[in-house]
Amino acid sequence: MDLNHDTVNTPPRPAATVVLLRDAPAGLEVFLMKRHGLSDVLGGAYVFPGGKVDAADAELDMASHLDQPLPVLHAGLNETDIDERTAGAVYVAALREAFEESGVLFAHGQPLQGIADRATALLRSGQGFNAVLMQMALRLQTTHVVPWSRWITPLVPSVTNKRFDTRFFVAAVPTGQVAIHDNFETTDSVWLRPREALRQYWAGDIELAPPQIMSLAHLSRHPAVDSVLSAARGRRPPVIQPEPFDHEGQRVICYPGDARHSVREQALPGPTRLSYRNKRFEPDAGFEALFL
Repeated sequence: MDLNHDTVNTPPRPAATVVLLRDAPAGLEVFLMKRHGLSDVLGGAYVFPGGKVDAADAELDMASHLDQPLPVLHAGLNETDIDERTAGAVYVAALREAFEESGVLFAHGQPLQGIADRATALLRSGQGFNAVLMQMALRLQTTHVVPWSRWITPLVPSVTNKRFDTRFFVAAVPTGQVAIHDNFETTDSVWLRPREALRQYWAGDIELAPPQIMSLAHLSRHPAVDSVLSAARGRRPPVIQPEPFDHEGQRVICYPGDARHSVREQALPGPTRLSYRNKRFEPDAGFEALFL
């Protein structure tokens, strides 16, 4: 993974991502997709479904196609610096990206897989997401995606020179639906327990960016989907603005609660900093420090 040390003097682009979860015999699993190697953002890395908030996301008739009113969605994000319609657009983007990238459609109706298949066909025929919702008279299930965290790329990035203000949501895959990569923006996909995903990253089998590393370490503390969703509903989503610096020739990223970070209160469980060494980002105390 190439490290970028240049200052980026551009405002972060609003984005949204959905961490898809399911319960498996061995415990909680997370859906990860491998971005196309030629992608200009995290090419080759394993990520959660997500992407930029588009202008069309704010143009949707939200009263007709969302199952919660805008004031409720705005309150859930806990962002006083944006208006209610902007908050609604973040939810629409999250649900749209989850559908476009993984085929999972959070919408009311039965049988849901059949509805998702029809919506996919319309999308592939050239219809926009909003047009698909209108043509099929679908209402999106915003109640099924819960705000989890908010990550803002620092001015001095460590992985990409593009800046994003990304809202992470958590959600259980609806019963009967199958998540799969789109073979366009993503070329592979896998369900893994969070700790196993981190083990594979540690072994060099998969590539992860720091927000995914920290999010998986956080999720590894939960035994099941209900535990994650309950925790998400029981707190305000933390805002995480990593602050990178260089120490003895190594790039270090610190997080809220670290001695070098401007925010003193810890926002996430686990380590408060990751250092780039051995061709990976890792805690100074080693692999197990991700889970302490």
